Amino acid sequence: MITRPKGTKDVTPNEVYKWNYVENLAKKMLSLRGFKEIRTPVFEHTELFVRGVGEGSDIVNKEMYTFLDKGDRSLTLKPEGTASIARAMIENNLDSEAMPQKLFMLTPCFRYERPQAGRLREHHQFSIEAFGSSSPLMEVEVIGVIKAILDSLQFDNYKININSIGCKECRKTYLEVLKRYYSKHIDIMCEDCKVRYAKNPLRLLDCKEEKCQQYKSNAPKPIEYLCDRCKEHYKQLKEALDANNISYKENANLVRGIDYYSQTVFEFLTEEKGALNVICGGGRYDGLIEELGGKPLAAVGVGLGIEHLLLLLEKNGIEIPNLDKIDLYIANASINELTYANKLANALRNKGAKVEFDLVNRSLKAQMKYANKIECKYVCVLGETEVSKGKAVVKNMQTKEEREFNLETEEGIKELARYVRGE
Repeated sequence: MITRPKGTKDVTPNEVYKWNYVENLAKKMLSLRGFKEIRTPVFEHTELFVRGVGEGSDIVNKEMYTFLDKGDRSLTLKPEGTASIARAMIENNLDSEAMPQKLFMLTPCFRYERPQAGRLREHHQFSIEAFGSSSPLMEVEVIGVIKAILDSLQFDNYKININSIGCKECRKTYLEVLKRYYSKHIDIMCEDCKVRYAKNPLRLLDCKEEKCQQYKSNAPKPIEYLCDRCKEHYKQLKEALDANNISYKENANLVRGIDYYSQTVFEFLTEEKGALNVICGGGRYDGLIEELGGKPLAAVGVGLGIEHLLLLLEKNGIEIPNLDKIDLYIANASINELTYANKLANALRNKGAKVEFDLVNRSLKAQMKYANKIECKYVCVLGETEVSKGKAVVKNMQTKEEREFNLETEEGIKELARYVRGE
């Protein structure tokens, strides 16, 4: 038997309703705030991620699925969404349109890493990006939409951490100080940190290895070396969060693992320990569009993983309603009523009701078992009498209440459709 590749997952009908619910809810929260959907290719030129995400990142160094096509061009399966959206902004001249441009994308992402709970080699992500404003209110807008999604899901087991890692200018001084501090310890730190020390020293603060973490508490903090402009931006951010009643905690060690971030970085975390600690993270990246060949353009973004979020909801006992359940199952007492059942089903479907009838020649008893198995809300049985009179008794499978409907008139069909839809 051929099995799925390691680190991938089939989403069966028993689970896909959860995905639909979360995705639709997220899209609703985004739409309320003026975010518009964008779609980009599953693969891009490798250079986009090398320049955009950064050569010093783990994504570029270890995790990308890169291949040569038949034209000997280096292509990479999308490991994250921000760089792709930034490229699309430039290529489609969206950076010349009215600002802000508030965009989102629901996309598969591919990273070659060790599969674990909620983290797969193919995962799906909401990439939420806002361009064209240097105001801290833009960070609040992006943080706020994640908060709205979690709150709408009744998920309250989270906290928000924020930090400022400074702009390109003030970070130069900080990185010199940081490297000077770590130079005394780097020889006994992990191999990844030795690479980070040379390529991306800011990531030294993000190492999860126990032998490296011991040096973090005494390490110089980015916030201690902010220029006046970055200090003011961070001050205004906190004031704006307070004004919007968004609770947060300052974490001076918080950095992000991608090179394009500047000034604000943030994370949503659960109270859980271990791999599920971080729900999602993001921040400001004012230099990315320019780095990719566009005009200077301020930007803020966040990535929210669907698999990761669903696992957290399950761990926290949050049940997602199944909106895909069938409203009405029409059972036929014999083969003689099957055509009528088919006709009635389609008439009700045209009125927006979710309806099934027998397609595999089951006995009436087997049909009723099937209706119970699929947790159908209502059931009606069509026999010779029901068909001849044009009437049917519909049974509520939970309350056992029964109600008769006229099937011969348009108004009777409408009434039945409204009833089984719960209206």
